[in-house]
Amino acid sequence: MSSTTITPLERNLPGGRPSLARKFSWLAAKETAIQSVLAACALLSILTTVGIVAVLATETIEFFKVASIWEFFTETRWTPQFEDKHFGILPLFSGTMLVAGIASLIGLPLGLASALFMSEYASPRTRGIVKPTLEILAGVPTVVYGFFALVFLTPYIIRPIFRGLLGLDVDIFNAASAGVAVGIMIIPTVASLSEDVLRSVPRSLREGAYALGSTKFDVCVRVVLPAALSGILASFLLAISRAVGETMIVVIACGQNPRLTFNPFTSTETMTAYIVNVSLGDTPAGTIEYFSLYAVAATLFVMTLAMNILAQFILRRYREVYQ
Repeated sequence: MSSTTITPLERNLPGGRPSLARKFSWLAAKETAIQSVLAACALLSILTTVGIVAVLATETIEFFKVASIWEFFTETRWTPQFEDKHFGILPLFSGTMLVAGIASLIGLPLGLASALFMSEYASPRTRGIVKPTLEILAGVPTVVYGFFALVFLTPYIIRPIFRGLLGLDVDIFNAASAGVAVGIMIIPTVASLSEDVLRSVPRSLREGAYALGSTKFDVCVRVVLPAALSGILASFLLAISRAVGETMIVVIACGQNPRLTFNPFTSTETMTAYIVNVSLGDTPAGTIEYFSLYAVAATLFVMTLAMNILAQFILRRYREVYQ
């Protein structure tokens, strides 16, 4: 008897198992469905952004139909809810920048130092402990940071040092404690992003520096940091943009007194705090006070967007590519 060998292709012919053509058509339909779902998700994100921009632009235009653009950007008083109304955003802008500046002085160096330690000095076991511990800070609700600043930083750290020892006036609600709390909040962002960039630097650069007699500190400062500078700067800008847009910490710890000041120990108000206060108040819709909320939100949106675009530009322009 002669034996015949049945090939896999013959086993998939009609009359037996499903044909290859039918299988391929099913796989093609599955891939098309997955692609459509992913495209719909991307389109939804785009439409959401377009909707936000459209709402901000529409309501902001209504605001500037009543208020002066020149006054908005040059006036030093912000009193939209008073009888004598003034619409100068500089007090809110200065409060926002004051908090973000203090947060940058706290969060950026500590985050970069943590990233350098985890990337260059820590053993794998130590890194496995330190990095998850740092990332826990990113999961703490911002309202907790706000209460931490109000009930701990101000009465036990800020006031004893600057009022008790230096004799400075320190308000209960102040930009210093809010800035320190925001700085602690952005440490995980800087540390995580910077550590990923530092670890991506080729090991050959480190070995070449060691071969020339460099110490570990010299390798970190003169070789690894310059090679990863673009990514580190991008992480800094992203962290600063998050500090600028922080809401709950400044609402709780910074105060609600919009004034143009550079004193970090006085009560002030940020743009996000004003948005929250107006949103939770009894401001009637359609009034100039109501439209001022969107004008402030649009200004904040443009600021954070500019920072993100600058971060992407730095990342593309100064990125070092190694083979």
